[in-house]
Amino acid sequence: MYLQKHLVIILTILVSTLSCSSYDNHNQHREPTRALLAKNRPKPHRVNVDHYGAMANGGDDSKAFMEAWMNACNSSDISEFVVPRNKVYHLKPITFSGPCKSNVRVKVYGTIKASSHLSDYEEDRRHWIIFEDLENLVVDGGGTINGNGRIWWIRSCKVDETQALTFNNCTNLNVNHIRIKNPQQMHLTFQNSVNVRASDLKIIAPAKSPNTDGIHISGSQNVRVFNSVVRTGDDCVSIVSGSTNIVIKEIKCGPGHGISIGSLGKNNSDDKVSNILVDNAIISNTTNGVRIKSWQGGSGYARNIKFQNIMMHNVTNPILIDQNYCDQKEACQEQYSAVQIQNVVYRNISGTTNSKLAINFDCSKTFPCQSISLDNIALNRVGAEENMKASCSNVKLNTIGTVTPRC
Repeated sequence: MYLQKHLVIILTILVSTLSCSSYDNHNQHREPTRALLAKNRPKPHRVNVDHYGAMANGGDDSKAFMEAWMNACNSSDISEFVVPRNKVYHLKPITFSGPCKSNVRVKVYGTIKASSHLSDYEEDRRHWIIFEDLENLVVDGGGTINGNGRIWWIRSCKVDETQALTFNNCTNLNVNHIRIKNPQQMHLTFQNSVNVRASDLKIIAPAKSPNTDGIHISGSQNVRVFNSVVRTGDDCVSIVSGSTNIVIKEIKCGPGHGISIGSLGKNNSDDKVSNILVDNAIISNTTNGVRIKSWQGGSGYARNIKFQNIMMHNVTNPILIDQNYCDQKEACQEQYSAVQIQNVVYRNISGTTNSKLAINFDCSKTFPCQSISLDNIALNRVGAEENMKASCSNVKLNTIGTVTPRC
């Protein structure tokens, strides 16, 4: 019996030792394999714009940028299109088109600045830099894209809606760690694109710069924008027709016009927006907080929308639905049809307003707002003794928890 007991102990020790040895040998084999894979990973084909004649001396660098792009795009290897740091390159309107033979990563380390000559924009006044028809494009590097917008602001015409940086018809797009400043009008536009991830952006323009929307999303699906700062003279984020599955998260907005869905339905158009989440935002010193706006006479819908976990500071119109939006000098005619707004949730929104009207639902008489929920809303007015109020016209409203002010 004594001998059997000791044999069991010895066998247990042997099995344990063999197991540990096997585990160590497995790890020793696996770690070199990882290192070997990293070592053998092909280096990207680096394309430096300086090597194609870009001078960064105040002259036009557009030709050099285009030649460098053609080289990167036509390479069979993964390419890096490099804009070197500590230099300022000037560009006329330019389009970087695909499809490319392999994936391209655009590394903006320095500054790209728009041409100051208005004559350079005669062929296309709506765009400055376009990336289009591309898959798996990455744009990052920590550099700056400067739209040189002051020459445009003094002659601003909203019809132009000039876009500084546009991504059109892109799939699996990543735009990270870039600064965009002083655009002609709109800073950054995602148009007709799918699977977009944008993060760590700094989008900056003066509060009085006209029509300088920060991030504009149009006709796009599966867009994620997070951890970014937007300070503009117009909407921090605007989401318009054809957009669905959009997440805006961890955004600092202000000054500007807040976060907007719309406008929708202009010129009797049929517009559709759905599945929108705005989460964990800070909105400060803006004319609006979270807004849905549509023109009379349109059709379509804005539905399945959530605004939640939002802190507001000194916002004039914190919560607003305007189905009678009219952004023109002449009065808009009253029309029967309207974009249907339904299933909108406002949850955990708090902070301060400088207006006595903190919640304003101005919905259509013929197509009233449906299934609108206010859940845990705590807004306070600062600098005035008069109490705030809420206005709720033509809306089917549900309130949950504490809601201040109430309709």
